[in-house]
Amino acid sequence: HRIGPTVRSVLGQRDVKLEVIVLDDGSSDDTVAVVSEAAAGDHRVRIMSGSDLAPGWLGKPWACQQLGQAAGGQVLVFLDADVVLESHAVVAAVDLLIRHRLSLVSPYPRQEAFTVAERLAQPLLPWLWLTFLPLRLAERLRPASMAAANGQLLVVDANAYRDIGGHGCVRNRVVEDVWLARAMKVAGHRAVVVDGTDLATCRMYTGWSEVRDGYTKSLWAAMGSPASAAVVGALLMGLYVLPPMAAVAGGLRGRRRQATLGLAGYLAGVAGRMISARRTGGRTIDAVAHPVSISILVGLLARSWRMKRLGRLAWKGRPVHG
Repeated sequence: HRIGPTVRSVLGQRDVKLEVIVLDDGSSDDTVAVVSEAAAGDHRVRIMSGSDLAPGWLGKPWACQQLGQAAGGQVLVFLDADVVLESHAVVAAVDLLIRHRLSLVSPYPRQEAFTVAERLAQPLLPWLWLTFLPLRLAERLRPASMAAANGQLLVVDANAYRDIGGHGCVRNRVVEDVWLARAMKVAGHRAVVVDGTDLATCRMYTGWSEVRDGYTKSLWAAMGSPASAAVVGALLMGLYVLPPMAAVAGGLRGRRRQATLGLAGYLAGVAGRMISARRTGGRTIDAVAHPVSISILVGLLARSWRMKRLGRLAWKGRPVHG
């Protein structure tokens, strides 16, 4: 139900020559029929049947590796099947790649959120990298740890991609997008994340169960270790949850200074979320629930590590081993 608009948006790209390859990774629904209908006989579209999962690989890197090997272009655009592009998206991203001599560009799509669970969780994605990643330094400095990317939409130079072994270098990574950007940096290539709000939209999840399972699948991998996760969780709670709690407690106990400082901390966090929302197409009103969003994120981070230790990580009925 999502791939039809994706394919139509790709075929509607202006001022660029396209080869469109869609990988059918063993789907058991009507995906192939939907793609064929959306393509409407367009000769640029080819549906490719995926091979059985190779040993030591996770599903998405394996799918992307097959697509990368089948593609013949000088620039490869990896696109998730729930992303809808604006008509100028590809030419704008490729222009950025070429003009600035980059090897990988990750335009961060605008994250669509409609249900309460989505509105609480999804705006944190752009907010996190806008708040905690020094973008200019990340662009200019070599340390791979400063790399960021979003696999929903990746634009890569084909030669650089093959130089690092394609997705083979991230074959068992759950957050393969970030590790692909890191591999580019390690190999001496330039990889950047940019604001793709005006280029693409993506609705990752619909409702609480998908939000819960999606973040559980991947949050552990984004943190590196339980110790790192604990530090990050404590930092987020201290910065964004403790202040409003202190404000309420101070107000109830008549401690004006505590209440004032707590309120100031809360408003500072809300202001940061509002700035991020205005720039990335989100709802500014949702920022008032920022402490609730952070609490949910930290709770999901703890759940992710617990499910990882129990060996019960899964996504859409398939086990995740990373």
